[in-house]
Amino acid sequence: MKITSVKVTREEREGSRIKGRASIIIDDGLAIHNIRIKEGKNGLFVAMPGNTKEVENEDGEMVTVHRDIVHPINQEVRDMFEEVILNEYNKAE
Repeated sequence: MKITSVKVTREEREGSRIKGRASIIIDDGLAIHNIRIKEGKNGLFVAMPGNTKEVENEDGEMVTVHRDIVHPINQEVRDMFEEVILNEYNKAE
């Protein structure tokens, strides 16, 4: 698997941990959009696209649950995504 295209847009909003968004194309055949670049305790990291919704837990309470729509299955692929996306982020103005 190879990332064949990366587009990054910086996003600076006061009070937001989101610093940018990325879209990638894998093997010239699969696009993933709305990858968030976020500021964490240890610097920037990549957050994959996902959904957030309210669900009822076993105690009958409503809780917010986040689930990724698409995500790397192993650390090697996650590291590849982060390296390529963050390198492009650092080049962006």
